Amino acid sequence: MTETSRFIRYAHRVRRTRRTRYVLAAALTLTGLLFPAVSAVADSDIPVASAGPASAGAAAADGNIDPVDTRTDPAGWIADAEAQAADAEAQAQASDDGQATDDGQVPYDAQAPDETGFPGADDASDDASDDAAAFPEDAAVAPRVFKGRGFDTCQAPDLATMRAWRASSPYRAVGVYFGGRARACKTQRNLTSNWVRQTNAAGWSLLPIYVGSQSPCVTGSNKNPFRIDPQRATAQGTSEGADAAKAAGALGMKRGSALYLDMEAYDARKASCANATLSFVRAWDRQVRARGYLPGFYSSADSGIAHMEKARRAGTADLPGAIWYARWGVAPTLTAEPVLRPSAWASHSRIHQYTGAVTETYGGHKLSIDRDLIDAPVAKL
Repeated sequence: MTETSRFIRYAHRVRRTRRTRYVLAAALTLTGLLFPAVSAVADSDIPVASAGPASAGAAAADGNIDPVDTRTDPAGWIADAEAQAADAEAQAQASDDGQATDDGQVPYDAQAPDETGFPGADDASDDASDDAAAFPEDAAVAPRVFKGRGFDTCQAPDLATMRAWRASSPYRAVGVYFGGRARACKTQRNLTSNWVRQTNAAGWSLLPIYVGSQSPCVTGSNKNPFRIDPQRATAQGTSEGADAAKAAGALGMKRGSALYLDMEAYDARKASCANATLSFVRAWDRQVRARGYLPGFYSSADSGIAHMEKARRAGTADLPGAIWYARWGVAPTLTAEPVLRPSAWASHSRIHQYTGAVTETYGGHKLSIDRDLIDAPVAKL
């Protein structure tokens, strides 16, 4: 059970307790039976919620308490939780009882987790839900969240492959490279609005990836021709953010879809390079948000992700709403990434790419993929 889900149910019970007692008090008042002592008792035993999520913020590695940043870490204030509680009432009760909800699905928290901490693969695709309350900076776009396993691959597979993998693979989400001048697979033979529509209808969740201009100090030589111009970083980010929103819309991805900016590994220790990269990312984020989409960010954990976390701790505005970090050769985790404090992008805002360039075959269809563990916003169709 997640801390967020537990807290939402707690706030719901508080609100329900208060409502019951207020109705009782009103009834007693009307019959002339209400005494001052009743009010005192009713107020005294209502539990007081903590000031923030997970006991007012998780302890950071340096021993300090990390303050809650409501721009990117909105997981726990009473006002937010009570707003969510009204919509989540049926699911919260079902989670407490371990019963199915009205649509026949067992709630996420009530299911027995597998070794990754998520429900089984057959259930994961049904756990995508609108979750605007988890993203206050992006509340207007009402993101859709997916929890489970996914993969990304350079070329969007054909529909026959997607059907075969849907039937027999453990994956229920797929990353698609829908735009950007630095894409390795520039010609996407299969990626059309019809492909997006049919794949989504078949039960897949989509993770749209935009490979735009790269950091001036990008480490991969194949990305050198696409580096950000430090003198024009903000203008480039603005232009490419608008292009990303336009390309997503052309594929039928609605406002509220998450669009992930792919920034390959770079040396963020170089101040001039880091500053230009951050200016580009923030401008891209602002433009994507202005057009009704949610900006996400993919990079190597030890370069781009560490850089974004440093900016978050400094209180920088216009940061991504979701983080997709690549750290290969370790167990998949959404809670124990070393460069991120526990409170950083903690509410349905993380993807871990834990293995890369592996070949898998399902239903006679072979693909080279990267593997991902996901609890984050996806495309809306």
